[in-house]
Order: sequence, then C-alpha cells, then structure tokens
Amino acid sequence: MAKKDEKNSDYGADQITVLEGLDPVRKRPGMYIGSTSAAGLHHLIWEVVDNSIDEAMAGHADEIWVNLLPDRLVSVRDNGRGIPVGMHKVTGISALETVLTKLHAGGKFGGGGYKVSGGLHGVGVSVVNALSEYLKAEIHRDGKIWEQEFKAGIPQKPAKAVGKCDDRGTTIFFKPDATIFTELDFSWGKILDRLRQQSYLTKGITININDKRESHREKKYRFHFEGGIKSYIKSLHRNKDVKNETVFYVDKDINDCKVEVALQYNDEYNETLLAFANNIHNPEGGTHVTGFRMAINRVINEYARKNGLLKDNESNLTGDDIKEGLTAVVSVKIVDPQFEGQTKAKLGNPEVQGHVQQVMSEYFKYYLDENPNEGKKIIGKAALAARARAARSPARQRAASCQRTRPRA
Repeated sequence: MAKKDEKNSDYGADQITVLEGLDPVRKRPGMYIGSTSAAGLHHLIWEVVDNSIDEAMAGHADEIWVNLLPDRLVSVRDNGRGIPVGMHKVTGISALETVLTKLHAGGKFGGGGYKVSGGLHGVGVSVVNALSEYLKAEIHRDGKIWEQEFKAGIPQKPAKAVGKCDDRGTTIFFKPDATIFTELDFSWGKILDRLRQQSYLTKGITININDKRESHREKKYRFHFEGGIKSYIKSLHRNKDVKNETVFYVDKDINDCKVEVALQYNDEYNETLLAFANNIHNPEGGTHVTGFRMAINRVINEYARKNGLLKDNESNLTGDDIKEGLTAVVSVKIVDPQFEGQTKAKLGNPEVQGHVQQVMSEYFKYYLDENPNEGKKIIGKAALAARARAARSPARQRAASCQRTRPRA
C-alpha cells in the first residue's frame, strides 16, 4: 500500500510555489484585510486613511479629505509631507513605488519616519494597491507634483514629475478589484462612524468626507474636535442622564507614552469602555485597560473610605460595582506597540499598564478632591450597585440551599 502511495505522489521541489511581490495578497486577501465582503472593502479606506492619521499624529498634517467618486473610485488626500519619491538604495526603485509594491516597507520600522504610528506592519497601502484594479498616487513635494499609476498592483510606468506646486501632501486614488470583492458598495454611514471616531482620537485634526458618486445625492461632512476624547464622551452621552456633569479628562506624557483618558458616569447599568492604542481600537482591551481598572478601583475605594461614603461594616466596592454606568475612553500613543494577533484586538506592552495606572491614579484623585459633589455621585452609584449585589447574595444562597435539599422524584 505504501508503494502505491509513493508512486501516485508527485510532491517534490517543483510543487513548492513561491508568491512574489503582491501576489500573496491577491491569492489570500483574507489574511490581510479579514474578508472580501463589505468589511474587507471598507478596510481599504481605513488603511489609506490610517497613513494620513499617522502623518497627523507625527505633527506633519492637520487635514484629510476622503472622497467617494463615480465609477467606484475613492480618493484620500492629506496635507502631510508627501511620500518620498527619491530612489531607494535597497530596492533600486523610487521610495513611492517601494511602499506601494513591497510588503513590510514603510517609514514605521524605526528609521525615523514616524515616532508613533498605527500601521506598524508596513502592509497597508501596498495591500490596497494589490487589491485595486486601478490605483494612482499623486505626491506634492519639494515644489513638484509626482504621479504613478498601477493596475492590480503592477506599476505601469515609473514615478514622474508632471507639474509644479506650492503645497505638499499625498493623494491616493483607488478602485477596488471587482474580481476579488463580493461587495462593492461603500456605506456612507460606516465611513462617517469610523472617521468621526478617528477625529475624536486625533485632537485638532480636520477630516472632510464627500460623497460624489453618480448614484447618490452629493453629501458632505466635516469633523473637527478640539476636545478630543472628552468630546467623544459627551457624544456617547448625548440624550442620557449623567451622574457627574464634569467629564474627567487627562492628557499626559510619561516615558514616551502619551496617556489620554476621559470618563463620565450615567444612570444606566451597563459599562461602555473603548480602548485604543495609536488610534487602533482594541476591543479585547490589553495592558492599558488593566492599568486603568486597577487605578480607578483603588482611587474610588480610597476616596470612599476617606470621606465616609462607605460604612465601616461595608466591604470595598468591587470592579463590577464601579463599572455600572461607566463610560470611558482610554487612548495611548506609544513608540512600539505590541498587539496580540494581526487584528490588533489586544495591546500587550507590559510597561503601558504602569504608565496608565500612574497617570490615572494621580489625576483621578485630583478630580475627586476638586469636585466633591461629583465624587459623591460617582461613589453613590457604585455603592448602590454594591448594596444591590449584597442583597441578592443571601437570596441566591437560599435558592441554592433549597435546590440541594429538594427531594428527588
């Protein structure tokens, strides 16, 4: 039997396939953008916008324009430095063509291009290029306008200067490949939600969105939030009854880590906690969330004891008690974020826990001391939850006891 298998097997060196350039992306797009459905389609916009956001976080851009154009085209423009167009000494082609055609190529790997960045894997704009039937890059830099066009990730000609300019920035035009995506209609609402969130997380940036598609009535929107995530909290609490009128907000740098936290309580029972690292949403939390929870739990219990807001015979408030009605945004910006998994759902940097805990502990204590009425309302909300939990506990014990002593049929 074994000899028969060997005879029928043609598995040898010739059967090993090597995918070069952007071929791996086109062959297995789900590995890079999650899916080829609507979520993957919109991911193309996020990848290009994230590059512009990185320019803003680095202090080189303050405005972004996103346009949905006829014939399924999308353009994303920023007023940043412009992608370099000089010859790259390793690849032998322009830096522009390098970042658009080579995976893991970019200014985010410690070469000084970016101190803080969200797109650290260097696959963003090159993946968009690979999955677009057409892409054009237009660069305004050093007084010249440069252009280069691609089809299915393949450069049609080298980058060339086509005119003069007195501004700077990068514009990427792309058209998703209809042979790859099962969904080709961009959702205006989804795009608005994402770009609104990015505006909150990048304090002071302006993001313009225009819908110019032929099949849609032209729409425009503009986001600009000087209050950053403090404004985000107010938006999340629109039409809700809040406990502490004054939003707690802190924005501090500690050891190359920027810690920004905002929180407010409402009269509901669920918690809303949004965590971000370098503007990337971390739905599974991570070390920044651990540091936040440790700090808020300790500060609230110490404040409650110090001010007699907990009775001597009452136990400390638990994390679950403190969560009730809490709305918080925890955002950190760090040089070298370590995410668990390609989806970046959870932050793993151990040092960030200490940084967030230190900043949150110090400044939330100041907040409670300086806003005693707000502090009483926050403690009162958590204490009410604790007393309700304590009242439920004996009832649950009695129910469990009855269940154990009930005679079997």
